[in-house]
Amino acid sequence: MVEQRNAGTPVPIDTSRPHPARMYDWFLGGKDNYPVDEELGRRLVAFAPAIPVMARMNRAFMHRATRWVAGQGVRQFLDIGTGIPTEPNLHQVAQEIVRDARVVYCDNDPIVLAHAEALLSSAPEGAVGYVQADARDTPAVLERAGEVLDLDRPVALCLIALLHFMGDEDGAYELVERLTEALAPGSYLIMSHLTPDFHPQEAARRVRDMYKAGGLTLDLRSRDRFARFLQGLEPVAPGIVAAEEWHPELGEPVPGQEDVHSGAYVAVARKG
Repeated sequence: MVEQRNAGTPVPIDTSRPHPARMYDWFLGGKDNYPVDEELGRRLVAFAPAIPVMARMNRAFMHRATRWVAGQGVRQFLDIGTGIPTEPNLHQVAQEIVRDARVVYCDNDPIVLAHAEALLSSAPEGAVGYVQADARDTPAVLERAGEVLDLDRPVALCLIALLHFMGDEDGAYELVERLTEALAPGSYLIMSHLTPDFHPQEAARRVRDMYKAGGLTLDLRSRDRFARFLQGLEPVAPGIVAAEEWHPELGEPVPGQEDVHSGAYVAVARKG
């Protein structure tokens, strides 16, 4: 069963400035991006050649965390800041574990919508939906997600490589609080976030400046600032760690990661 939002509704794509979802696609070797995304991507990779491997390490964490949470019996997933579909997608990973998993994706880039409608297909026992909305429009996200998910039952909220594109002044912490408050007990937060803690301060500053020059916010939060997102939740073992350190036994190593640090904190936390 596949359920789609805004199907057939034309939405203009802004190709005058880079977009994080399309840049992430370029880092992963995809073709669903524009010259403005590739231009900033190439500048970043010229400065930090490991970025494409880091992006794959982040995605590999998402796969492992999805398997783990599905293994706990959670059958519903809300993935906000989805990005352009890259197989295996979250619903494919979840439905390998629980065939009747129901997944809702949410993003604000129209190009993600176009590919969501074309590519996201569910196992017959489950369901996949897509919401075209800004993550900060919490009422709209939850209302539309509720057409596919039962929000009175546990949901895994996935915020993968999203919140470092929102500053404190943009309400990043309040966003997570609103979303987790709306979830039933027994739900989980799956989260990854870039950090400056594992790289020289000057390197982190250069990367932030490159994003700013492209009209994008990049807030690289420390471990303490990352931990604030988990307030009121119960982190599961091993707690807050680098992406590559979170249950590596649940997935396959990313080629090239042996000499690369992911540069990201991750955590999976349960709502009691």
